[in-house]
Amino acid sequence: MDRDWVNADRLSEEYKKGVEEFCAHATKNAKNSMFINCPCRKCLNVKEVRGQMELREHLMFHGIDRTYKVWTYHGESKGKCSSSGKGKYSSSTQLGSQFEFSNIMNTSSMGAGDDKSSGMNNFTSVVNEELQDHPDMSDDLRGDAGLPLWSGCTKASKSSAVLILYNLKASHQVSDVFFTELLEAVSGLLPDGNVLPRRAYDAKQLLKSIGLTHEKIHACPDDCILFRKEYAELSECPKCSKKRYKKNNSPAKVMWYFPIIPRFRRLYSSTEDAKYLTWHDDERIKDGMLRHPADSPQWKTFDNKYPEFGKESRNLRLVLSTDGMNPHGLQSTSHSTWPVILMIYNLAPWLCMKRKYMMLSILISGPRQPGNDIDVYLAPLIEDLKLLWEEGVDVYDAYRKDNFRLKAMLFGTINDFPAYGNLSGYSVKGCCACPWCTNDTDHLRLRHCKKSVYMGHRRWLDPSHPYRSMCEAFNGEVEDRSPPPTLSGLDVLKEVENLKTQFGKKFLKSIPTRGFKKESIFFQLVYWKDLFVRHFIDLMHNEKNVAASVINTLLGDTLKSKDGLNARKDMVAMNIREELAPVSKEGKAPYLPHAAHTLLKEEKIVLLNTLHSVKVPEGYSSNIQSLVTLDGLKLMNLKSHDYHVIIENLLPIAIRAILPENVRNTITKLCWFFKAMSSKVIDPRSLSSLQKVIIQTLCELEMYFPPSFFDIMIHLTVHLVYETRMCGPARMRWMYGMERYMKVLKGYYVRNRYRPEACIAKTYLVEEAIEYWSEYIPNVEAIGLPHTRHTDRIDGEGVTGGQHWTSTYSSH
Repeated sequence: MDRDWVNADRLSEEYKKGVEEFCAHATKNAKNSMFINCPCRKCLNVKEVRGQMELREHLMFHGIDRTYKVWTYHGESKGKCSSSGKGKYSSSTQLGSQFEFSNIMNTSSMGAGDDKSSGMNNFTSVVNEELQDHPDMSDDLRGDAGLPLWSGCTKASKSSAVLILYNLKASHQVSDVFFTELLEAVSGLLPDGNVLPRRAYDAKQLLKSIGLTHEKIHACPDDCILFRKEYAELSECPKCSKKRYKKNNSPAKVMWYFPIIPRFRRLYSSTEDAKYLTWHDDERIKDGMLRHPADSPQWKTFDNKYPEFGKESRNLRLVLSTDGMNPHGLQSTSHSTWPVILMIYNLAPWLCMKRKYMMLSILISGPRQPGNDIDVYLAPLIEDLKLLWEEGVDVYDAYRKDNFRLKAMLFGTINDFPAYGNLSGYSVKGCCACPWCTNDTDHLRLRHCKKSVYMGHRRWLDPSHPYRSMCEAFNGEVEDRSPPPTLSGLDVLKEVENLKTQFGKKFLKSIPTRGFKKESIFFQLVYWKDLFVRHFIDLMHNEKNVAASVINTLLGDTLKSKDGLNARKDMVAMNIREELAPVSKEGKAPYLPHAAHTLLKEEKIVLLNTLHSVKVPEGYSSNIQSLVTLDGLKLMNLKSHDYHVIIENLLPIAIRAILPENVRNTITKLCWFFKAMSSKVIDPRSLSSLQKVIIQTLCELEMYFPPSFFDIMIHLTVHLVYETRMCGPARMRWMYGMERYMKVLKGYYVRNRYRPEACIAKTYLVEEAIEYWSEYIPNVEAIGLPHTRHTDRIDGEGVTGGQHWTSTYSSH
């Protein structure tokens, strides 16, 4: 048909007639007439519209993309055009979508095991192949890829040189100021007439043209809605009437969405990454041990229930993690930005939580955290996950050199406990704070400490266990209850399906303060109710909080100890351990008798000296000596990993001679439990005995420590073994990787404090492009993969002899 109407005015009769003919042609050639790729200037064949009428509206309102000259997505064919997939991301108009890779695979730069030594010519050929049939891409990229760095240079082009240098900048996290000075210095050393950019800004502008797309979406300032779909043209929120724009016409609040489907396509377009994405099926050791989530019952049961999904090993299992971060560091304490990260469980355990394979999908701007309204911001991601589950998308596998239908499922979420409540829709505070025990949570409100505690762990013991009948050692009662039942996903869905929740800060008072407060948006995924565990308890935060409680209580920290005057008063009110009641003396502060866990000053010195004398290999942990304050008898500035190292390895040794045997053994068993939970390989046959150990340990802690010690984090250790049994090793469900990645986002990506989220989004897109294109550059290593600290197994600095401490236990 005639194409002249494409360049005509949108109000002319010629354009209107051309649109009618095109809509009829597109509907006739569409695989499904209700889902048609839209070539308007806004959709760019990346999105679908519903039917011919909506297609006509888009073309009349936005105009057609004039660079779309060969209608490959509407029935026409072209020599090397790739097959388009069904779904809203079937277009290959964006870099990283489905390209014709046959010629690329024949180049030496894409060969398996090649050292990418072919230089500028291969890089230029790869760029030309990638840009073939994609006129919407920048012409500058094609020119820069073939432009020698200086006249006569055969080793590097303008694009490849910028990629190499920016790769170093991103790897070592140097500032833009330094990078600008580096470019000026390198340019000065090169021959006259070189085309290397002189500023970091110019280098970024060059790299922007080879990045993937992102979508900036305006949001209601009170988190009621996103201004998209039916709200796209509104200027104020229909629920709270808050304005969409500020007085300077800038959006009041925005979020950035990074579409995941083009990024999955890009992963499979890399030979090396495509090979890694089937590690769980091709290279995993299958001996009955738990080494990977693929060994877990949740993975295997899901594959049995959905065999069509399970038989394709290239289908993706994803896990979602989110948390708040302050991009201003110490300059502001109230700003909270929320990145939403996706990780891929198909990868090997040593890769799936590395920066290179952690995919930023959503960035929610501050300054206020979304809280319960986070479902509003997750909507675009859930839509893509539904598409990936219900229909899938066509993807080219560069390792196997074939096309396949890619599908994906969400295996679970990893968050700290407050974010756990936001994503799961369960209130994690108050009398029903445990999401596993729900309404049957053992709850007690302490009047003097003014806090809720969670005890009653004897109900998990065997019916014949002697602790059940020991009244005086616990709360004065015999325990004859059984543990609370575990709710399945279907049970949870029945609980929440009738809840009607209005999102937005205006409606906070209408949200229930206990139990389930909403139907989580994840239940829109039809398989979500079939998972044994949907939201994982983060072992990192749990271990950190338990270790902090134990250490601070042993050291008697006046601010952080769980034992004090109010704690003793609460024990008096509960009529337990009367010998520990505070003793009042006229004109003096009340005296607190020594408990079983109380340390004398000399014993605190022994404990801290033991930690102070520890020397560890480089990279094992922080310098323990710098954390010990001998003058104040405290541990200061400990991070989560420091607590991890101390409680699992150092604390059992440090308390070996300064506590009564029964208390020392109990704390040692608690330390041993966390060490067992952090193991890389877990024998599922040992989990039953491990569960018995932690239950008995918690009961013994109730005997020795005050009730104020038992916050919700102590209680959650009861459920860690069940999650490991169902979902695999806890080390693949903790937040260490997420916390490291957030440090990069807020520390390296933020350059402009006025718009920190925009900085993060821009730098992420540039670094993402570098990561992909660096595969075609010689002698360039991946940014997001750590380097070994030692060149060989026996290299490295040794640790010389330590000091030996001998101490005698003094009874209290």
